[in-house]
Amino acid sequence: MMSLRAPRALALTSNLTANGKHMKRGFTLIEMLVVLAILATLLTLVTPKFMHVLQRSKETTLRHDLLTMRDAIDKFYSDKNRYPETLDELVERQYLKAIPPDPVTERVDTWVITLPPNIDESGSVFDVHSGSTLVSEDGTPYALW
Repeated sequence: MMSLRAPRALALTSNLTANGKHMKRGFTLIEMLVVLAILATLLTLVTPKFMHVLQRSKETTLRHDLLTMRDAIDKFYSDKNRYPETLDELVERQYLKAIPPDPVTERVDTWVITLPPNIDESGSVFDVHSGSTLVSEDGTPYALW
């Protein structure tokens, strides 16, 4: 049976330089700098897109959380004929599983409560808004959503 492998003596001499010393394998400084420059260029192209996607994700989550909490407030009013005193009451009465954190501020305690427009209405939570002072991508403040 014939072997397709190179003879051992030939394989050993392939790593020798012209003066007979063994050649060291590895990357040169220039090669490493070129690779780092390419990676840096790719990161500068990808990072802004990632930040845009992250911002849109937070905005979508905020819209969803506001819709969920407003729906819970409306259901509470429909059942009890009054508005809840706090957002915690929505959790206690099982209209919400938990108060979601504001995705923009990343905190639970920054939600801004709007009182009922009619003073005769009982309860304190008529509407809820984000407590963030930032502005969305479309130019509207999150606090007005």
